Amino acid sequence: MRTILISTLMLGMLGAPATAQTIVASIAQDVRSTNPGVNRDDTTDGVVLHMVEGLVGYREDGSVGPLLAKSVEMSADGLTYTFPLRDGVTFHNGASLTAEDVLWNWARYMDPATEWRCLAEFDGRNGVKVEDISAPDPMTIVMRINKPNAVFLDALARTDCGMAGILHPDSLAADGSWDRPIGTGPYKFAAWKRGESFEMVAFDGYVSPPGDKPDGYVGAKTPRAEAIRLHVISDPETIKAGLLSGTLDLAAVASTDVPMFRSNTDFNVADSMDASKHTLSLQTADPLMSNVALRQAIAAAIDLPMLVAQVTNGMGQPNASAVFPQSMYYSDIQKQQFGHDPARVRDLLAEAGYKGEPITIIANKRPTTPSFETAVVAQAMMQAAGINAKIEVMEWATQLSRYFSGNYQMMSFSYSSRFDPALSFEQFSGPFDGKSGKVWHNPEALALIDEVKAVSDPARRQAIFDALHQMYLNDVPMIIYSNGLNDIVTSARLTGDVSWQSKLRLWEVTKQ
Repeated sequence: MRTILISTLMLGMLGAPATAQTIVASIAQDVRSTNPGVNRDDTTDGVVLHMVEGLVGYREDGSVGPLLAKSVEMSADGLTYTFPLRDGVTFHNGASLTAEDVLWNWARYMDPATEWRCLAEFDGRNGVKVEDISAPDPMTIVMRINKPNAVFLDALARTDCGMAGILHPDSLAADGSWDRPIGTGPYKFAAWKRGESFEMVAFDGYVSPPGDKPDGYVGAKTPRAEAIRLHVISDPETIKAGLLSGTLDLAAVASTDVPMFRSNTDFNVADSMDASKHTLSLQTADPLMSNVALRQAIAAAIDLPMLVAQVTNGMGQPNASAVFPQSMYYSDIQKQQFGHDPARVRDLLAEAGYKGEPITIIANKRPTTPSFETAVVAQAMMQAAGINAKIEVMEWATQLSRYFSGNYQMMSFSYSSRFDPALSFEQFSGPFDGKSGKVWHNPEALALIDEVKAVSDPARRQAIFDALHQMYLNDVPMIIYSNGLNDIVTSARLTGDVSWQSKLRLWEVTKQ
């Protein structure tokens, strides 16, 4: 009764069903910031990238294509990249995009005071440094890097970097602080009621990139709806009631609700797999978890196929690799998984000198990820194998803070999509500094990741990725168990692909 009452009250706050000109969706947690690549998470990225665009973006196949640039030219030595800008692009305030705007944005991103998430990808700390950026004419940008790098364009396209989105300087307040995004995207910022809702309106002056259909973050991007309204709703029952009543046009739903919506002709269900990773992260810097035999025992205690079946209601597929199954680098070696072996658990626990110390699994109850469900199943499997596992549930923002500080033992955690395997491995690999959340600190692995980022030859890259996977299976810095499922339900009144890689993508979507 209490759940029904809460759902009714929240639905009342949404108001009447939206008109044909407005698409209404739910998001499980609030937008963290509208500042691209700053104080972000996957939900935030999906919203912000309706308003902001970069020089390049990802295509559906994971390759990188031009976006605000009309082409990308690389010099023969792999050090210089030239980006001619598309003609006719304007910001949301009507100002025309020029190379000077790109220079201003790059200087802002490279200023540590901006706190851009991806500064280390371009200032030399992670190997690549943009040594020079210039504008030889008003519509051309030239970047020169310090050494050839196979993932330089991937880094520029990364959604967690805000796509290095190009903003108008008026996005900042008079004192230089962040105000609101004035970008070039198909939708522009309208209103934000923190903790409640976020609204964008169509940018009438939008100039779409070439293409007859959406292609990742490039291709056709015309805003077909007049407005997009996003309501922050975490309760699965409220989400379901909102869809059934027509007050919501689309929402990510609990996997247990998918069969019901699939059988209802008033709805469509998009349930494709994406490149995100669901994991049990093991903080190897923790005194107890630094014992590799103990981590190996935890991996041997968990039956991956059974865990995946239970937390995805039989719809997911096990994958222990950092490489996305649709990647050209997903080899037979990448298909190797941790083996469930209760007998080996006993031997490994004895080798580790384990005395029954508690191991806490941190999780959250967001409906869009199986964090809590995974922790429950993993706890049961670990306890059955003689490992004293406990669960601590946190709000997502608190858990994210704990992850980045490294202040945990074990965590049910999901990573956003990375298409190039080098970037996927790098998500969780690096020196421990209490800021980045890295859990794999093996120097040999880090050296291989640095090497593969600079190598373009597919055969050599494949050999390195396979070696990294085998090292990861031995070191067990985390247990990757599956990729994300995109369980988004839409009203049959909507036409178009409403999501990509588990993020909302509402350009080229119409509502009848």
